[in-house]
Amino acid sequence: MRLDKWLWCARFYKTRAMAAEFCDQGRIRVNGVVTTKAHYTVKPGDKLTLPQGSRVRVVEVLALTERRGPAPDAAMLYTEHEA
Repeated sequence: MRLDKWLWCARFYKTRAMAAEFCDQGRIRVNGVVTTKAHYTVKPGDKLTLPQGSRVRVVEVLALTERRGPAPDAAMLYTEHEA
């Protein structure tokens, strides 16, 4: 699944365009490697490091989804780790 779409479905960013912009700026790391491509493919088990507000979040992808659902469903797509 595309990185920008997963970030949007998991509700880290309000719009998919905003998620793509953060990817294109090189502000997202996948498994410790900076990525500048919104179309980067993520899979379960990948660790993402991303800025959100004034903090940095480290999350592990647990599942993929094809649609953006309610917040409780989105929270089941990842697990949070200490930064």
